[in-house]
Amino acid sequence: MITVTSAEEMFNLGESISAHLKAGDLLLLNGPLGAGKTVLAQGIGKGLGITDITSPTFVISRTHAGAVPMIHVDAYRLIDTDNPNLYLDDLDLDTENSVTVVEWGGSESARLNEDRLEITIDRTTEIRLVEIKAIGARWNGFAL
Repeated sequence: MITVTSAEEMFNLGESISAHLKAGDLLLLNGPLGAGKTVLAQGIGKGLGITDITSPTFVISRTHAGAVPMIHVDAYRLIDTDNPNLYLDDLDLDTENSVTVVEWGGSESARLNEDRLEITIDRTTEIRLVEIKAIGARWNGFAL
């Protein structure tokens, strides 16, 4: 568990994670509203040379150009649909050539890549507890 006490620390954590990323990587960010998922994504983007990251809640997906492009998806509005897998497929994400960051990324998003980082943010208190679960051979030995 990583303890995060401010938005600045969450941003910096994202930037630290980005140093390990390459095209084709998938990150699933989970936690309640206001946990810091978008701030974490902004830090990841900054580490990839991208500075204009905002929440894609209303457009569902944004692709940002960078040294390594980043696809930022907010799957929140897909969760309650009849078939979130179908809607995710309709986005036609170029996950092989980009880092893909999915907020509210559940099982429907996990199928995008068997190798991924699943990041859960607990905001039960003002201090966030961040758990990073490395899944698949790509992430063997991953540590920050």
